[in-house]
Amino acid sequence: MSDWIHGLPLGWMAILIFGGTFLSAAVILLVVHSLAVGDRARAFKAVSPGLLPPLGIMFGLLVAFLAAQAWGDQDRAHTVVNREASALRAVVILSESFPGEAAHLRGLIRQHIHEAQTDEWPAMASHRATITIVPASLAQAMKTTLALPVQGEGQAAAQRSIVASLENALDARRQRILISQSGVNPVKWMSLILQAICMLTAIAMVHVDNLTTAAIAMGLFSAAIAVCIVLITAHDRPFVGRNAVQPTVLLQVQPDASANTGR
Repeated sequence: MSDWIHGLPLGWMAILIFGGTFLSAAVILLVVHSLAVGDRARAFKAVSPGLLPPLGIMFGLLVAFLAAQAWGDQDRAHTVVNREASALRAVVILSESFPGEAAHLRGLIRQHIHEAQTDEWPAMASHRATITIVPASLAQAMKTTLALPVQGEGQAAAQRSIVASLENALDARRQRILISQSGVNPVKWMSLILQAICMLTAIAMVHVDNLTTAAIAMGLFSAAIAVCIVLITAHDRPFVGRNAVQPTVLLQVQPDASANTGR
């Protein structure tokens, strides 16, 4: 689906999807009943109600698969952002082992978090983020750490831990950018919509001799379709929309504003 739909408030998203679903159901009902004349009417009436359960099961399976994918991407996005924040927090804490460079490292971490919030998050929302560019602040932090003069086993252990935490943060960043490019692809959406159309058409055919019954049955199933689509759409893009993953945990571990990148 288009990203502008994902960016809508949940209420407007629901109104749009419910309205489109009910309108589609009404069109299908009118088309089937307008075609139900002569031999076609007898053919429509001959459609067995036993066709509906298999179609419903197939629709339910499609919804389950798509929902599992959407929720899985959302959970993974939360996990990698939390991992990145934990790794950066470890760097901030361990930097105190090197009093002469602590302010410089803290400033670089602060710069990275600021760039992630102002640049990378909007880029991930619009699918423009790429893993080909290494964040300059973390790269500089890695170089600074490797060049630190080490005195004693304690500082050596702290240096190794800082390097490992920076590598962990870089890996978590790569993962969140890759996840930002995920989502239910158009083929899956089209399969779900075609399955719903088949189900609505079958309902209209089974109840072709009673317009009121057909309208009630199709209305109920249309509401169920709309609920499923809203549920999947609201979680389809992990970094887009009202349910998007935010850089909140990164901001929580951001060093004090007094830290700077100067030596």
